[in-house]
Amino acid sequence: MIHFQKTYFLSLVVAFLSVCSFAQNTSLFEQGNTLYNDGKYEEAINSYQQVLDTDMHSAELYFNLANAHYKLNHIAPSIFYYEKAQHLAPNDPDIKQNMAFAQNMTLDAVDVVPEVGISKVINQVSHVVSFEAWAIMTIGFVFLAVFAFINYYMSFGTRTKRFSFTFGSVFMILMIGCLVSAFNKYDLDKSDNPAIVFAQESQIKSEPNLRSTEAFVLHEGTKVQVLDTVEDWKKIKLTDGKEGWIRSGDIKLLNNF
Repeated sequence: MIHFQKTYFLSLVVAFLSVCSFAQNTSLFEQGNTLYNDGKYEEAINSYQQVLDTDMHSAELYFNLANAHYKLNHIAPSIFYYEKAQHLAPNDPDIKQNMAFAQNMTLDAVDVVPEVGISKVINQVSHVVSFEAWAIMTIGFVFLAVFAFINYYMSFGTRTKRFSFTFGSVFMILMIGCLVSAFNKYDLDKSDNPAIVFAQESQIKSEPNLRSTEAFVLHEGTKVQVLDTVEDWKKIKLTDGKEGWIRSGDIKLLNNF
């Protein structure tokens, strides 16, 4: 009984603190909106940042924070937080539009090498749903295929056998397709490690050290994919296929929430 009372009391304390934290964050967010509307963008950023410091995340918060940075011509932070907002609300047209405006401020014009062939089709299909959804569908088709083949062996009528075998084969093909898509989606998500260049100008090296030759130069706001890490260096890749090494402090990872 005493244990129950202690647990109940602690639950009430946690619930009370959660409510207080939510109320405080709401107040800070509204304060940030008021400051933004008054043109006090630096102060608005401070208010929004205080909400982020409590480990609270939302597309609206990132969007407003990006807008405040955009008003101050902070190229890298605005693109960074628009990317964060788009990750949480990928179909929001306002985020996409403002992102395009911010990207127009960047200096680097990086081409995109389009995917071709069967890999493009597989990747497009894999991105339709999440890895978890593909896994669930795979299991579902396994059960349907097993049920169909059991019915095939247990039935005596030719028509029923043909019907069961046909549907069992279809379910097996769909199961294999979902399984391939699940593994491909897992690999795509695992290799997707984007980052934004925050340094005003960064020399990309051919090797992870300052003595190596310069491969090319990037400027703030450019989006890269991180492939590897060696001490204080990260290997990056651009959408045009170029690769090189950048100092870790020159970029900020997008997947860190």
